Amino acid sequence: MKKFLYFFLLVVTAFAHEPKKHSAKPVIIGADILFTERKDLINGKRVALVTNHTGVLSNGKHLVDALFENKKTSLVEIFGPEHGVRGDAPDGTHISDSVDAKTGVKVISLYGKINKPTPEMLKDIDVLIYDIQDVGVRFYTYISTMLLCMEACAENNVHFVVLDRPNPIGGENVEGPIRIDSLKSFVGWAPIPVAYGMTAGELAVLANTSGWLANRVHAKLTVVKMENWKRSMYYDNTKLPWIKPSPNMPTLETAVVYPGTCLIEGINVSEGRGTEKPFEYIGAPWIKGKDLSQLMNKQNLSGVKFEPIEFTPVQIPLTTTNPKYKYQSCEGIAISVTDRKKYEAVKTGLAIVWAIHRLYPDSLVFRESGFDRLMGTPVPRQMILEGKTVPEIVSIWKEDLEVFKKQRRKGLLYID
Repeated sequence: MKKFLYFFLLVVTAFAHEPKKHSAKPVIIGADILFTERKDLINGKRVALVTNHTGVLSNGKHLVDALFENKKTSLVEIFGPEHGVRGDAPDGTHISDSVDAKTGVKVISLYGKINKPTPEMLKDIDVLIYDIQDVGVRFYTYISTMLLCMEACAENNVHFVVLDRPNPIGGENVEGPIRIDSLKSFVGWAPIPVAYGMTAGELAVLANTSGWLANRVHAKLTVVKMENWKRSMYYDNTKLPWIKPSPNMPTLETAVVYPGTCLIEGINVSEGRGTEKPFEYIGAPWIKGKDLSQLMNKQNLSGVKFEPIEFTPVQIPLTTTNPKYKYQSCEGIAISVTDRKKYEAVKTGLAIVWAIHRLYPDSLVFRESGFDRLMGTPVPRQMILEGKTVPEIVSIWKEDLEVFKKQRRKGLLYID
């Protein structure tokens, strides 16, 4: 009996000290909540929609179809961002107006001659709804479209509604320099860092309360919040299916490195477009992969390792039409993130550019305007050319970043 009691106490003690495991509840996106708890936003209303192929409810139905089928809603127009409403237009392709084949509703492109809805487009609209999966990076053009649409709504007395979705790379990481005013562009509309650690809905609130819209107008804004989303979550923690937000964003792993390796678009080096690993493969015909990978690994960057690789960019239908060094053999590096929580994407991307300049100063060419627009400031490029170190370059934006982190609190809707 004593032996049994002793064994029983050991088992109880073991369970008492075992860490508790909580299975996270599935994240419920704003689009689902619109049809369960916020029908007041659409019933009896003339509605326009800004969306693409990612605007899908949990039952698999596209938001366009759900709104069209709702007998109490009049779906008047659909606005499409870069890559179009169906998301199959390659990067940078201008998209024409059209008609949605399934519903017959007019589709207006906001990626071409017009980036912002005109008063004429909004004259018969009560509510403009935005529902697009973002990736949490300043130069991803979907957020520029969102802010311009909100600005148009403010100017034309139209209610602007954001159906919120997760930031795939979490809501905690804030990294990179703040975009300066002289470099405002469609790949840098808001004065925010490269990785801003907010959802699209939170960014809309921050923009609306910070005077970022033209003439400091304020929109009538409603954010339909998610349920069960935590700031510490990466997309694979949400239990939501991954739908690639754009043709060259095939996986969450791509999104994790993208805040840094998109900077490679600003130099004469392939960022991996035209391969199976865009933004994870970096190289050029004049780079030696072994030398670059060794120099990168010597920098002791947190949460990442680099391996030499050979690849040949090719044209991929509906994804990449004319990648750098098309059909040319390139050497370079493959990036493997080993710890997402420690990984610093912008610092890593900058370190790659620094290392290429260090090894191949006579071959590397900056697209000055392009690189500076992506970076948000010309200073990092200038410091690389001056021979400054990566830690010296990164230090220039730390103070501004702390100021932004305080400012950003005004927009936060989810507090763990």
